[in-house]
Amino acid sequence: MGLNSDGEKADTRRGRETGTLGKLMALVDHVALADGPMRFTDILSLSDQPRGTLHRQLSHLVEEGLLEVDRDGRYRLGIRLLNLASRSWARNEFRAVAEPHLRHLQELTGETVHLGVLRGSEVIYLDKVEGRQSVRMYSQIGNASPAYCTGVGKAALSALDDLDLAGRIAALEFRAYTAHTHRNAARLLADIVEIRVRGYAFDREEHESGICCVAAPIRADDGGMLAGVSVTGPAYRVTSQKLQQWAPLVVAAADSIMTDMRNRLGPKR
Repeated sequence: MGLNSDGEKADTRRGRETGTLGKLMALVDHVALADGPMRFTDILSLSDQPRGTLHRQLSHLVEEGLLEVDRDGRYRLGIRLLNLASRSWARNEFRAVAEPHLRHLQELTGETVHLGVLRGSEVIYLDKVEGRQSVRMYSQIGNASPAYCTGVGKAALSALDDLDLAGRIAALEFRAYTAHTHRNAARLLADIVEIRVRGYAFDREEHESGICCVAAPIRADDGGMLAGVSVTGPAYRVTSQKLQQWAPLVVAAADSIMTDMRNRLGPKR
């Protein structure tokens, strides 16, 4: 989609990351966002660092376990990052607040439940409770998906104010993941208008063929966080009628999560 997780165009990253840490994290980002392991020359073409400097930076990242390099000289993310990510998810307060409500929603519907937070134009999955009949799908904890064609993403987008929403949509590069994906801003905006009216969003095979969901937005009182919760399943089993039936349950789960957030994460007196 051409955007990083903070909603800025990826190609502006080079210009603003001039500090040592910023340059190192930019290298980690390049490797993390690649479709597969990267050779030194691949990273060099994306970096504005001299060859010698880049080699030293990559060596430091490998020494610290943030990157790994195989015998063919290809770089990939290191095990240390996985360990850090695992601890981050485990200690995430929002995830802890939401977890019992996610499990209850899964018990009510029998299908997979997702919790995702909006970051720029993407949704980052914070938690996933598998359904009784596990279905192979893209979503995994820590993965990012485009907000404009996922239920959780569209639900979160619907909670933005008009100015913020317009800015994020204007920066989108629409990709047709399936025959049902929104292909332009007008279609997405029309969908979000409907989501705001009814209070929940649908994903009818927009991101993955054969996968449907219903989702509701979760908002922090201070506007500092927008997220969503959804129930997802295969289209052959999750009919439009079932999605409609589950919509009130998903909205209730989102409301319960917001209430618990206020009680547990709000200002202490």
